[in-house]
Amino acid sequence: MTRSRFFSYEAFGVSSPFDPTFHYVSSPILSPIVLGALRLLFAVYTLVTDIVTLANDPNSYLSYFTDLTYIGLTAYFWAAGVQTIAFALRRRKSYPLQTWPRFFQLLHVVLYSTVTVFPIIVTVVYWTLIANSTTFATRFSSWSNISKHAMNTFFALFEIVSHGGPSPWMHLVPLIVILACYVAVAYITRATAGFYVYSFLDPSKEGSLLAAYIVGIALGCCVVFCIVKGLCHLRHRISVRYGRFEDGSEAGALDEWEEMAAPKESSTDV
Repeated sequence: MTRSRFFSYEAFGVSSPFDPTFHYVSSPILSPIVLGALRLLFAVYTLVTDIVTLANDPNSYLSYFTDLTYIGLTAYFWAAGVQTIAFALRRRKSYPLQTWPRFFQLLHVVLYSTVTVFPIIVTVVYWTLIANSTTFATRFSSWSNISKHAMNTFFALFEIVSHGGPSPWMHLVPLIVILACYVAVAYITRATAGFYVYSFLDPSKEGSLLAAYIVGIALGCCVVFCIVKGLCHLRHRISVRYGRFEDGSEAGALDEWEEMAAPKESSTDV
């Protein structure tokens, strides 16, 4: 594969024209208006959670991967919710993102991949490595941890089951890059604020296990991505089998995604 094909918009799932089957704003199980309303409801809930969490701990809020990924969920649900409602109001003929610059379309499709992968990683890591006796010590901590370490995965599964995907393989690149950048943020926080946001990142405590944790999370990201991709394929097959098409076009949606995963030579570079 040449460099132009490898780094094309199509390789990242941005077709031209963008989303002709209305993949991002329709569902085989929900009408666009219901899908949009639920997304906006989740957007309000995650925004309130973000604000309350920020008010409770403003000094270290942006240091935690949990909070950063939750901001991603908030951004996605607001963006996707507005686009979906617009699609419903336009009688399912178009939605604004389809006419926006391709760079914004790219940001949206990559954001979709982050909200279907990162929350699951956060949930698994938290409940296996971090959770302790303080997790449910108070009402606030109980609500906060349930919202950010359990409901986040519910939100991700909602998107996986209700519509969307499978994301192109190229989305693994920005996902791994984001994880690598966060590791840098964690150690910048240690250097500037004097604490490790996650104890398993402390080399004095973990020693040689530190590298294993970091590599393990990166590999876990790849595994979760593959599982999510497989679930999206399965959802599509079930939808086709029972005749539940996304806005009457589900049957062609998977073919569109597969074509974008193998772009043509004439693709536009990112």
